[in-house]
Amino acid sequence: MSQNSMVWFITGASSGFGWSLAKILIARGDRVIASTRSLDKVRELECATCKALYLDVTDSVEKIQKVADDAMKIWGRVDVVVNNAGFGAPGFSEETGLQGFMHQFNANFFGVVNVSNAFLPYLRAQKSGTIVIVGSRHAWRAVNPMTGAYSASKAAVHAYGETLSAEIAPFGLRVLLVQPGAHRTNAISNARANTIIEKTIPEYEALRQKAFGKYAVQNGKQPGDAVKAMQAVVDVVNGEGKAKGKPWPLWLVLGVDAEEDMRKHLEVRAKNLEDWLEVTRSTTVDDKNIVFI
Repeated sequence: MSQNSMVWFITGASSGFGWSLAKILIARGDRVIASTRSLDKVRELECATCKALYLDVTDSVEKIQKVADDAMKIWGRVDVVVNNAGFGAPGFSEETGLQGFMHQFNANFFGVVNVSNAFLPYLRAQKSGTIVIVGSRHAWRAVNPMTGAYSASKAAVHAYGETLSAEIAPFGLRVLLVQPGAHRTNAISNARANTIIEKTIPEYEALRQKAFGKYAVQNGKQPGDAVKAMQAVVDVVNGEGKAKGKPWPLWLVLGVDAEEDMRKHLEVRAKNLEDWLEVTRSTTVDDKNIVFI
């Protein structure tokens, strides 16, 4: 193990993207701190270059800070913090209610904020480091039944990551917002079990069955390969492979479905802007005392 190898801290490392990323990093000789609520699973990864830590990203700020402090003691530094932990809980917004929305936001948004804040003092002191946030195409593909809470949490974390990138750039730190499409992880398999319904509304039943039918058809047939996706993240962070010689991307769209959805989203938004341009510009003040920020 080289003392120059990168140190990566990964949340949600027991499955899916987190597990795939940890395996890639171990194979390349980097050092990994794999955090998860399922320690038994992650202990399978433990070796000279991989240590496991228990972390529930929905825990208190104090508990999360303690995990970050412990992580820093292992190898004396962390170079990349990967906010991967999260889940999708499909449900109609009216049925999900506040409890369901908070359930999604606690993991997908507040967990990212708290983990990032726990490491930022260390990264600022190092004057180097990268914060990776695993978002979703559903942040901008939200016009889809049963994705309200999930899409909202991912849109929020995307906005947070964009602002954070501007705030920490002066310290030599970077943010990478990963925006994947559907990949072959256990996300769909676990989705229904994660659902919180405050009240069942019969009028939604037909649409519910149609939506879950689509999930069932796609499960195991998603177009994205999780290992290839995480290899792309490693390449971008290190400026290697297909990322070699390219400028740093704040946004990294992964998957042909995510690409197609992004292109459609941009086309629809551009048309909307053109169609309503007269109204958009009609609110401008009449005087010349205007400052843009």
